[in-house]
Amino acid sequence: MVTEKSDCPGQIIYFSHGGGPLPILNDPTHLKMIQFMQGLPAIIQKPDLIVVLSAHWEENTITIQSSSQPAMVYDYYGFPEAAYTIEYPCMGSKDLALIIAALLRIAGIDYRMDDQRPYDHGTYIPLKMMYPQADIPVIQISLHHNLDPRTHLNLGQALRPLLEDNVLIIGSGFSFHNMQAFDFSGRNEEDSRNNAFQDSLIRICCQEDDASKRMQQLTEWENLPYARYCHPREEHFLPLHVCVGASSAKAQLVFDDYILGKRSVALLWK
Repeated sequence: MVTEKSDCPGQIIYFSHGGGPLPILNDPTHLKMIQFMQGLPAIIQKPDLIVVLSAHWEENTITIQSSSQPAMVYDYYGFPEAAYTIEYPCMGSKDLALIIAALLRIAGIDYRMDDQRPYDHGTYIPLKMMYPQADIPVIQISLHHNLDPRTHLNLGQALRPLLEDNVLIIGSGFSFHNMQAFDFSGRNEEDSRNNAFQDSLIRICCQEDDASKRMQQLTEWENLPYARYCHPREEHFLPLHVCVGASSAKAQLVFDDYILGKRSVALLWK
């Protein structure tokens, strides 16, 4: 359990979970992402427990999934029938949920527990590619509906003690998420606005040595070039804030390629 000291420290990753179930359906606009996700277990330590911050769960109070065996919700529509038969029968972890609750309480962050919350596709789609055996307990933590960057950086800082053990924290979002700009045709066209934003993220997360400066620049993320073009609404971006808050170190760039015709990056802390 997470209460016991592990010889291997925890890890953090922020990545795109792609367009709904399309990665599991082998959609051609996701091929590079699929290859990355399937190869990811080879470059990280296999965790004992996984915590996911998904772009697809917001609450007015930070909420911790606390069932020992959460259900799944197919929170997408208009896809082939196979998209509604996907299974990922992993276990939850009440013990981990209670530990997270204690960490949030210590940090002065309001929270609640939810033993009815199912896994959304921001969790089971990437994990089905990474760990198809579904043999690692997984719980989700919601984003806060206020979409405030500092709230999510603080949430990450509160979760930092989890990394003393073999826990993987996943920020499951999308570093570019403008639904009007995605290209479902399979073309990958240069987009100078997207490039400027992705390059800024790489600079902040992978090159900035001062952790406080990283935090400040992400607090003021709307000042980054073409921020609102890349994220008209920031729910797919804020899982990154939780990841940055959870680590005092710089990230490694582990994916930089096209998904749905737009450049997207993945960042790893280990």
